Amino acid sequence: MAITAGLMGPFAIMRKMALASDPISHIALPGLAFALILGINPTIGAAATLFLGAFIVWGLEKQTGISTEAMIGIVFSVSLALGSLLTEEEHLLEVLLGSNEDVGVNQAIFGIAVAIVIVLFLLKMRERLILSILSPELARTSGVRINRLNLMFIIAFVATILLGIHFLGVLLMGSLIIIPAAVGKNLGRSFKEMVLVSIGISIVSVILGLGISAYFGFITGPTIILTAAAIFLISLFKKRPE
Repeated sequence: MAITAGLMGPFAIMRKMALASDPISHIALPGLAFALILGINPTIGAAATLFLGAFIVWGLEKQTGISTEAMIGIVFSVSLALGSLLTEEEHLLEVLLGSNEDVGVNQAIFGIAVAIVIVLFLLKMRERLILSILSPELARTSGVRINRLNLMFIIAFVATILLGIHFLGVLLMGSLIIIPAAVGKNLGRSFKEMVLVSIGISIVSVILGLGISAYFGFITGPTIILTAAAIFLISLFKKRPE
């Protein structure tokens, strides 16, 4: 989760999806609610609505030409309203902020497999992604299929969010993608350094957050994000490299 979030963040910032990361995670709310109602694994419900939301966002963006961020905002509003109506009050806090419960073996194996696929995708497609962000027209003339690449990136993005839904909830997972990347942007002198710093900060935030929450009995999700936020504030005092 930490490595994938740290790697995804810089690409999300470059694509100006920083503000969209939290709304995307909220798309999982109706799926989590339906899963709780049906008595099935909440991850299955979250995955269903996240990937459905990804295809809706991609399709609407392709048809209307409206930005990805705007489309995500529309889908987010509907998802948040629907999910809030369906989720029972006793489960709402856990759904929003995550759970301290350990995941099962099968879920852990599945999560590791998904994380590996996301990392491989970003590493393999990094040059195409960067080119499509900096110069879409040049990317098209170079043979990059922009629409398909955008869909693949959105799917990878929601899959990254899905990895952390259990521990961070729908309100906070997007923050683990963006805050470490913001530290990387502040401290890194190149995109490569930004990525490396982002991954490192994400890992440190998760490890420290887990340790602090276990020691003091805090909720895991908010503790991890507050740890990341503290590191970001500290990074502001360091002069950005020229």
